[in-house]
Amino acid sequence: MTHPIPAFGLGTFRLKDQVVIDSVRNGLDLGYRLIDTAQIYGNEAEVGQAIAESGVPRAELFITTKIWTDNLAGDKLVASLKDSLVKLRTDHVDLTLIHWPSPGGAVPVAEFMGALAEAKAQGLTRLIGVSNFNIALLREAISAVGASEIATNQIELHPYLQNRKLVTFAHSQGIHTTSYMTLAYGQVLKDPVVKDIARELGATAAQVVLAWAMQLGHAVIPSSTKRENLQSNLLSTRLRLSDDQMARIAALDKGGRMVNPEGLAPVWD
Repeated sequence: MTHPIPAFGLGTFRLKDQVVIDSVRNGLDLGYRLIDTAQIYGNEAEVGQAIAESGVPRAELFITTKIWTDNLAGDKLVASLKDSLVKLRTDHVDLTLIHWPSPGGAVPVAEFMGALAEAKAQGLTRLIGVSNFNIALLREAISAVGASEIATNQIELHPYLQNRKLVTFAHSQGIHTTSYMTLAYGQVLKDPVVKDIARELGATAAQVVLAWAMQLGHAVIPSSTKRENLQSNLLSTRLRLSDDQMARIAALDKGGRMVNPEGLAPVWD
């Protein structure tokens, strides 16, 4: 069975205004069909504009957004998602994620997961999931709505931070992993091991790392403002690494976390 979440998509983190419009327009033109945004990115309206102007039929697209922590309360979540839909110019998104767990546990997991399930029941989103959850939080989310309802956990994951314990637990529950920051802000592109494998495959370092993550079964959502990079990244979907090449990248793990915002991040596994 193919997973309901496409393996390859376009991220829009840190992209604003005309920059995000151009990135999404170029991505859709090149063949990207998953677009990942979030309430806190402040670009949902621009993403919606780019999608509307692209002429790509809505049925061909997979749109993901994420609920910000200010909107996690049971009486706020559904209304905030409806606001997002207006900005995105669509009557539903394909996937809605809890962006970060509630700071200090202010809103219980059962409350916001229940509200997210209600959003799905209302047809506002096809799938629901979480982002930046550790094992303990995933267990709570599973208790609230059932593992089969949680489509993915979107986490920082790259060769320097492979999160095997968390991924293994999620996998054991049938929960898919989406990798963000797959290129580690570009740091892994300079890695000698990655560069060697790129030479062996006649590929770019970025293509190698994206293909590595997809070959592990993860979805990836790299972003770029340059059309040529968007086009190049897309070619990673055709690349296959050998078992030896996969093992060499596996050996690069050093717990190198880059995203750990104080007050937001849980205690990582």
